[in-house]
Amino acid sequence: MRPSLVFSETTSMSSEMLPATLETPNMERKPGVSEEEGQKPRLDAGTEPVSKRQMKKLLKQKQWEEQRELRKEKRKEKRKRKKLERQCQLESGSDGSDRKRIRRNVVHSSLRLIIDCSFDDLMVLKDIKKLHKQIQRCYAENRRASHPVQFYLTSHGGQLKKNMNENDKGWVNWKDIHIKPEHYSELIKKEDLVYLTSDSPNVLKDLDESKAYVIGGLVDHNHHKGLTFKQASSYGIEHAQLPLADFVKMNSRKVLAVNHVFEIILEFLETRDWQEAFFTILPRRKGAVPAHKGCESSPQDQQPRPEGWDSSSEGEHCGNDPDSPQKEEQGQQGSPVSSVSPVPQ
Repeated sequence: MRPSLVFSETTSMSSEMLPATLETPNMERKPGVSEEEGQKPRLDAGTEPVSKRQMKKLLKQKQWEEQRELRKEKRKEKRKRKKLERQCQLESGSDGSDRKRIRRNVVHSSLRLIIDCSFDDLMVLKDIKKLHKQIQRCYAENRRASHPVQFYLTSHGGQLKKNMNENDKGWVNWKDIHIKPEHYSELIKKEDLVYLTSDSPNVLKDLDESKAYVIGGLVDHNHHKGLTFKQASSYGIEHAQLPLADFVKMNSRKVLAVNHVFEIILEFLETRDWQEAFFTILPRRKGAVPAHKGCESSPQDQQPRPEGWDSSSEGEHCGNDPDSPQKEEQGQQGSPVSSVSPVPQ
């Protein structure tokens, strides 16, 4: 009887110890993991651990929700402050800086200003994009001018229209502008037209608001000199150049972008002063000085020229022949060159 009892006790003891010995292989720890971490309960199937980035997003979202009421109070205070400022401006009779209030005092000019876009086939896409930006600037300046002109965009189509459709779909909703596919000669009487071209021998002294002034929409980097003058002559219409040489001397090339000519005319309509219009609009990089000081030496003239500088790309100097050709450096910075240059080249 005794041996069987021993055998039964041994069998029961081994059966009690069996689960422990079977679980031992599953408790192997990975290197660098502590025993406590290894005993952490696993996430349920189907759930993913939250990363640090997700945790930050959740914290930010929580903070945003908590500060909702604070933002609402700040908006209320801002509205009250603006309302009080408007009341103070009305009581003091000040115009303030509010654009809408400025627009109430607008006096529309009857002068028609046309950008001729009939040179589409003479420009590469890069220059088409530059012309588009210049037209955008003209539109914006005319919208906020105190004496806006009757703005026309003629011969609109081709690459320019395609680029505007792709990059500025809102142009179809532009206001106070006449965008026409027809040529300007089909829209306006010949006797009312004046083409602004640098090659014209006629110098514009004043603006006749019964006329329609045409700006050549050509960004050609001076590759098609005299083209706008030839076109004006072929159509038998008047032509003239801006009186820039009478008021300004510049260190750079005397060629203006389309939007510069447009803005100078807007400024002149407001001030009736050519010199003020030129010096308000001309970019500083052109080094413009009053004409009577143009031949005087200035500290800028004494500065050493950068390497690779060519005097021909800086425009005319005192005593230089105005008809001498001007070379353009490929790396020259500045506004793209349009066919509208206010002085002969």
